[in-house]
Amino acid sequence: MAKKILVIEDNNDIRENTAEILELAGYEAVTAENGRRGVEAAIKEKPDVIVCDIMMPELDGYGVLHLLRKNPATESTPFIFLTAKTERSDFRKGMEMGADDYITKPFDDSELLSAVEARLKKLELLGQKYPSTASGLSQFIKDVKASGAFQQLSEQYDINTYDKKLTLYSEGKRPRFLYFLNKGKVKCVKVHEDGKEYITSLYNEGEFIGYTALIEDTLYDDTAVILEDAEIVHIPKEEFLQIIYSDITISTKFIHIIAQNVKEKEERLLNLAYSSLRKRVAKALEDIVDKFNITDSKKSIEISREEIAQYIGTATESLNRTISDFKAEGLIDINKGKIVPVNMHKVRNLKY
Repeated sequence: MAKKILVIEDNNDIRENTAEILELAGYEAVTAENGRRGVEAAIKEKPDVIVCDIMMPELDGYGVLHLLRKNPATESTPFIFLTAKTERSDFRKGMEMGADDYITKPFDDSELLSAVEARLKKLELLGQKYPSTASGLSQFIKDVKASGAFQQLSEQYDINTYDKKLTLYSEGKRPRFLYFLNKGKVKCVKVHEDGKEYITSLYNEGEFIGYTALIEDTLYDDTAVILEDAEIVHIPKEEFLQIIYSDITISTKFIHIIAQNVKEKEERLLNLAYSSLRKRVAKALEDIVDKFNITDSKKSIEISREEIAQYIGTATESLNRTISDFKAEGLIDINKGKIVPVNMHKVRNLKY
């Protein structure tokens, strides 16, 4: 089905020409000759994008935008101003009110179609559902870049190599980069005052690391350590924040993903606090298998037992006893000291 574009313009020639350009490009064009009729058409027709002139009789473009942003049915509809006014104050006023873009008259076909296409891509992006995980966050940022919404964002960054056990960043330090894990594995840990470590997060290739401290503009509250030889891309803090702060709809979507991620961590803490050791070990194995995409029942988990113990907050000796029980029950196997998850279905469904 063709996307519907509403054109609100009091000049007959411009209105008809604009509609014709859109229709030739395969869009369905709906028109309104003034602001008041434009608001009515937007509510009735539910267009995918609105292209609206600023200077119009009865109700100008600012008034149209104001009314549509107050209406729940149209508050998120992409809105492009079509105007001959080029003063900076007019651009700033429109953007502060929630406009998505400007096209300055006179314009050519490509300018109009490029602006409409960019808004539709962004609308599609924001409508997608992303899992509340670091991988969902990674895919979201990739899609933001691919949508063209941030063409000024650099496309190339240096890839830095890290050996196993090296520190990527330390607790208490101020963040300078967003890190993209191109290859390898990373863990984030917190050190208790008694010297014991607790693993707060695990990251696999294709995921972003360190974004929370950047958004909150705070010091790191944990330490990132390389679990497996890694290749990591450093994205400057300023460019990452550009993604978050230059568009309210993008930042809202991003914050929603973060909030879901925080909720999952809270559920994990509840599990650590109230579940039996068997359930905690089972949940840790489930998390690790899912995180590191271990689909082969003969493939071992390449993370030490000490680190698994740190992930669930228990002593390594206690973990080893439970691992021995799981092996005796046929849930896992041991290969050269490494855990092999031979029956994850039963592990996921342990009742106690």
